[in-house]
Amino acid sequence: MSAAEPRLTAPGRRTRERIVETAAELMFRKGVAGTSIPDIQQAAGVSASQIYHYFKDKQGLVRAVIEYRTEQALVHQRPLLEALDSFEGLRAWSDSVVAIQDGRGCAGGCEVGSLASELAESCPETRTALAASFERWEEPIRVGLVRLRGRGKLRADADPHDLATVLLAALQGGLLLTQVRRTSHPLRTALDGALAYIATFAT
Repeated sequence: MSAAEPRLTAPGRRTRERIVETAAELMFRKGVAGTSIPDIQQAAGVSASQIYHYFKDKQGLVRAVIEYRTEQALVHQRPLLEALDSFEGLRAWSDSVVAIQDGRGCAGGCEVGSLASELAESCPETRTALAASFERWEEPIRVGLVRLRGRGKLRADADPHDLATVLLAALQGGLLLTQVRRTSHPLRTALDGALAYIATFAT
């Protein structure tokens, strides 16, 4: 909840969270366009007036879903993302991402990436929210690479910003191909390629 929104009571906060979690699950399975407010009402057990009490419109709810999905992704990956200050840490994170997709049967792809492919052109506010989401994901990667360079493991000409973008782009592209092909091999290959490129800057 942003600082501009009113404070919620504990029951109100739980209701808002239930609406967002329900909307996130429905939008992941059916897409944003395929998920209606009545669908969310029925699944969450709330009224339309309750939804519009917390969210101005569907786009506002969608932006809350983007924030929720981003936080969920970071919570699950945070321990490994915080250890990206060595080549071993980068490999451990890569292996973990691949293992997660294998555990899902390679279905679903990236929750945030799926939203981005559908919503990036929907409205400027939503595109901005998606850009901020990917920035939150890229930041710990970039910070880890900065630490890696600071420890003398990467050459001085290595650009952590560019290398973090390379790694995040490999992740997103690999997740999409993994979803379509139902095998984690494209994700593994994409991440291996990104890590091999980063390794060219090793001292």
